[in-house]
Amino acid sequence: MLTYIGRRLLQFIPVLLGITVLVFLLLHMIPGDPATVLLGQDAPPDEVERIRNILGLNEPLYVQFFVYLKQLLQGDLGQSIFQDQSVYSLIMKHLPATIELAVFALVIALIISIPLGILSAVKQSSWIDYVSMFFAQLGVSMPVFWMGTLLIIGFSVNLNWLPSFGRGEPLTEAFSTLVRTGNLYDIVQSLRSLLLPAFTLGIMSAALITRMVRSTMLEVLKEDYVRTAEAKGVGTLSVIFKHSFRNALIPIVTIIGLQFGNLLGGAIVTETVFAWPGIGRLVISAISQRDFPLVQGCVLVIALMFALTNLVIDILYTKINPKIQQR
Repeated sequence: MLTYIGRRLLQFIPVLLGITVLVFLLLHMIPGDPATVLLGQDAPPDEVERIRNILGLNEPLYVQFFVYLKQLLQGDLGQSIFQDQSVYSLIMKHLPATIELAVFALVIALIISIPLGILSAVKQSSWIDYVSMFFAQLGVSMPVFWMGTLLIIGFSVNLNWLPSFGRGEPLTEAFSTLVRTGNLYDIVQSLRSLLLPAFTLGIMSAALITRMVRSTMLEVLKEDYVRTAEAKGVGTLSVIFKHSFRNALIPIVTIIGLQFGNLLGGAIVTETVFAWPGIGRLVISAISQRDFPLVQGCVLVIALMFALTNLVIDILYTKINPKIQQR
């Protein structure tokens, strides 16, 4: 197992290197530069050049890249140009909020998609199946910002049930307060602030997972061993969950793992709509300010987390199907 994990980790190195090169080149191709943004459009040219020299922006592009790569190999993500903090500290400050949002969004997606996908497969071609697939198609088609705006108008502006923006106390701290004092207020407020952005972020994943669960279950339900179990008089629930869903898990685990990675990277729009203080909103701010080190650090961390998510999926694969490890 350790050999398998080590081999998979080695495969991530060229992927991360490729992402680093691509992001570095794209950032330096977009119009504008940090010195002009930092000093303003009316700044004297001499002062702009002085700042560019300080930031190393007048060096050839390949020199800038190798300086940055050297810093990365030393475990240094660099210093933010516009904020008096290291890139690492800024990312660690905002990353927990994104992870909390992505995890909660995935939980919502699974609560919706797995029962809906199974029910749709079992009741194939019924009104339940058609309604489920309609909502799945709607979830895939609707833009995230539009979904978020509708939810804000409905549940925050009109009904005034849930807050429209911002983050409450982190769930870990709210849960700690609950354990210490027995006071539910903090955790209720945290969940209220989390519900709308998590639902907005998770609804597309729910739609994709629903379709995957349905298609996989339809294939498994046609297998001979399922029909044999039904002929032997095995209970319906046992046929569905023990014989069918259990054997459909491999592709479902894949799509769930990939969706979690997508949730981490796709939180940018959701965090912007709901003013959620996560890494996605940090990326948007850094791009608008041309804060190259901060953008590069954020994208690299997101890519690393996506790679680690894929590693966890591979490990789960080997537990579900040990033959995969032998390939």
